[in-house]
Amino acid sequence: MKLDWKALLGVVISVALLWWLFKDQDPAALWAQIREANLWLFLAAVTVATSAYAIRAIRWNVLLQPVKPDTSFRNRWATIMIGFGANNILPARIGEFVRAYALGKVESVPFSGTFGTLVVARFLDAVAVILLLLFALAVPSFPAEAEVLGQPVAQFARTAAIFVGGVLLAALVVVARPRLIVRLAERFSGLLPGRAGPRVVGALTSFLDGLSVLRSPSLLGRAVGWSIVHWAYYGLSFWLALEAFGIEVGYAGALFTQAMVAVGVSIPSAPGFFGTWHAAAQIALVGPYGVEEARALAFATGYHLGGFIPITILGFYYAWKLKISLGVARDPDSVATDENATFGADGIRG
Repeated sequence: MKLDWKALLGVVISVALLWWLFKDQDPAALWAQIREANLWLFLAAVTVATSAYAIRAIRWNVLLQPVKPDTSFRNRWATIMIGFGANNILPARIGEFVRAYALGKVESVPFSGTFGTLVVARFLDAVAVILLLLFALAVPSFPAEAEVLGQPVAQFARTAAIFVGGVLLAALVVVARPRLIVRLAERFSGLLPGRAGPRVVGALTSFLDGLSVLRSPSLLGRAVGWSIVHWAYYGLSFWLALEAFGIEVGYAGALFTQAMVAVGVSIPSAPGFFGTWHAAAQIALVGPYGVEEARALAFATGYHLGGFIPITILGFYYAWKLKISLGVARDPDSVATDENATFGADGIRG
């Protein structure tokens, strides 16, 4: 894969943030705080964080119902690990593409349809994180005058909710008139050379199929429910990790930190969200809760690595087991625009 300007920008942002965070810190003192963390609470946090991806696999089954309703849990779990593991080592968040490709390879699912379900999944993640953030803000123990980058947290939450609402409205317009979208694509596809036009139309049709879960109140309700369960459970991991480092902000504080990290990692960064993850955690803990900068950074460093290492290892393991080459990331367009981008394989057997 060529290193495009977005990937380069991400690396620059990560390096700049890491320099800003660590420039005034004593590495020996930071390492000492990490070593002094409660090992059992830390391991419990890592276990909860890793097992939370099983809930993603369950939710993905709901999202895949309009595309392919009989995918296996093991294959969904394995390809989720591959995708998130790829995000940890490859630039430009190419792991989402790799995950869609990997599931297509083991379950014979159209790539574009699968990728459409991942777009919906990311949107539902944002909805769930914001709902849990609003819950955290409503807890009496939350600092009433808390600010993030000079702005009241309540204002930040309102802005995020308005943005997500706008995205939802746009998505509903698209899924409400899919035939119109396809007809427009067919009209302009004749301008493309060779078989590119039909391939693009086919890919678009499959992509809209992946979004069709938004047209089913039952499926959408189940998907939203599993999204909230996932992030509430993942928030438990944050709480355990914070306690392990002696940072007592309660479960509401853990949900708030989780929300800030979710926003932080949406900023372009190097693979693995280095820098953006740490800066977001620092901002969430130092300002609103008055946590010492060194302790907040020790938590961010330790917990980030605690999530990074097992997911990356599992991603490599399942990529090897399913014979998925991450080299596909070098030419994503060749698969994304191929209307026949389905694959046959046995997947993982018991």
